[in-house]
Amino acid sequence: MSQDTTASFGKVRSVLWPVHAFELKKLFPMLIMAFCISFNYTVLRDTKDTLIVTSISSEAIPFLKLYFVVPAAIIFMLIYAKLSNILTKENLFYVTIAPFIVFFGLFAFVIYPNHELLHPTETAAYLSTILPEGLAGLVGCFENWTFSLFYILSELWGSAVLSLMFWGFANEIVRTGEAKRFYTIFTLGFNIALMVSGPMIIYFSQMGKNVAPGVDPWQKSLNYLMSMFMVAALTTVATYWWMNRNILTDKRFYDPEEGGKKKKSKPKMSIGESLKFLASSKYILGIAMLVIGYGMCINLVEVVWKGQLKIQFPNPNDYSAFMGLFSTITGVITICMTFVGGYIIRTKGWGKAAIMTPIALLVSGSIFFAFVVFQDYAASTIALLGTTPVMMAVVIGMIQNIASKSTKYSLFDPTKEMAYIPLDQESKVKGKAAIDVVGARLGKSGGAFLYTFLFVTVGSLSAVTPIVAVVMILVIIGWIAAVKNLTKQYTELTGEHEAESKPPSEPVTAKA
Repeated sequence: MSQDTTASFGKVRSVLWPVHAFELKKLFPMLIMAFCISFNYTVLRDTKDTLIVTSISSEAIPFLKLYFVVPAAIIFMLIYAKLSNILTKENLFYVTIAPFIVFFGLFAFVIYPNHELLHPTETAAYLSTILPEGLAGLVGCFENWTFSLFYILSELWGSAVLSLMFWGFANEIVRTGEAKRFYTIFTLGFNIALMVSGPMIIYFSQMGKNVAPGVDPWQKSLNYLMSMFMVAALTTVATYWWMNRNILTDKRFYDPEEGGKKKKSKPKMSIGESLKFLASSKYILGIAMLVIGYGMCINLVEVVWKGQLKIQFPNPNDYSAFMGLFSTITGVITICMTFVGGYIIRTKGWGKAAIMTPIALLVSGSIFFAFVVFQDYAASTIALLGTTPVMMAVVIGMIQNIASKSTKYSLFDPTKEMAYIPLDQESKVKGKAAIDVVGARLGKSGGAFLYTFLFVTVGSLSAVTPIVAVVMILVIIGWIAAVKNLTKQYTELTGEHEAESKPPSEPVTAKA
C-alpha cells in the first residue's frame, strides 16, 4: 500500500471513527448508556403521545406542558439541587433513575388495566358543561389523570436522565479534546437506538391487534413496551455502576486533578444562591436561550402536526405504529447527519455548527405551516396524487420533524453539551440542572402558554395555526441572535481551556 493510499485511508478513518484504540474501554460503556437511555426516550415519547392524543386530543398537550410538566420540572430541579449537596454523584444517579423504573412498571401492569376505575369520568363530564370550550383539553387531562401522569414523567425522563444525568456524567469524565471526537459518536448511539426502538414499537403495536375478543389490544402492546423500558433502564444502571469501578479509577480515562492542578473546590451553595449565581452568568443564560428557543419552536410545530396525526390515525395501535416508523426513519437520517455534524464541528467550529439547527427549523417549519394553512386550496391537486390533504400534512410534518430532530441530535445537542465544558464544577452541576430541566420546560411552556391563551380567546387549533406560524419565525430569529452572541463567549473561554486539558494521544500507563 502506497504512502498516499495509507494517508488517505487514515484521513477517512479519522473522520468516520476518530477514536484511539485505548479509549474504547471508556467509550463503549458510554455508548451502551447512550443507547439504553435513548431507546427508553423513544419508547416513552411515542407511548405518551399515543395515550394523550388518541384518548383526548393534541390540544391537551399545551395544557399538560404548561400546568403540569413545568411545575414538575421545577420541583425536580429543587429536589435534585438539594440532593446534590447531600448524596455522592453515584448515589444521586441511582436515586434519580429509580422512581422512573418503579412508576412505568406499575403503570403497565397495575394502573392502566384499572384506568377506567381510576378516571373521574362523571366529574369531567360535569366540568365540560360549565367551563369554556377552549378548556376541553384541560378537562381531558383531569379526566385521564393517570395518562397525564405518564406524560409528565415521560417528559422528565428526557430532561432528568438523558440531558442531566447522562450528559452531566459525560461532561464530568470527558476531556475537551475527547469531546470533539466522542460527542458525535454518542449521538450515533442515540440514533442507533432510534433505529432499533422504531421497528420494535411497530412490531409490538401491531402484535397488540391479535388478541381475543374483549381484550384491550393496546394493553398488550403497552405491556411489551414497558417491559423493554425496564430492561434498558436496569442495563443503564448496571453500566454506570461498572464505570464507577473500572473507568473513574483509571487516570488514563479520568483524573480529577487533570494537568497536575487540583480543581478548586467551591463552597456548596443553597438553592437560592444557586439560582442567583446562574442569573448573574451571561454565559449560562446564553445556553439557556438556545435551549428555550428549541423547546418553544418544536412545541409550536408538534401540536399542529399531532392534530393532523389524530385525524389520520385515531386508533392507538395504528398511531403507535406510525410513530415507530417515524422514529426509525429519524434514526437512519440522523446517523447520516452524525458524520456530517461531527465533520462540521471539527472543521467549521462551534458557531457554524450551533446555528444550523435554527436555520433547519426556520425553513422546514415555514413550509409545514404554509401547507397546513393553505391545504384546502390544493385539495384537487393532492387528490390526483392518490392521497388526502390530511395525509399529505402528516407526511410534510414528519419530514419537518425529522429535519429538526436530526440537526438537533447531530449538531444542537453536541454543541450545547460542549458549551458546558469550560465552566467550573459548580456551574456545570447547578447550571445544567437549571437549564436542562427547567430551561427546556420553560421553552416548551412558552409555546404551551401561547396555545392555551389562543384556544380560549381565538378558538380551535385550525384557527390559531397562522398566528403560531408567525410566532415561530420570530422566536427563531431571536435564537439565531443568541447563537451569535454565545459563539463569541465560547471562543474566548475554550482557547485557554483546550490548551490546559489537551488529552494524551497515547495511554499514560499500560494496564495488564
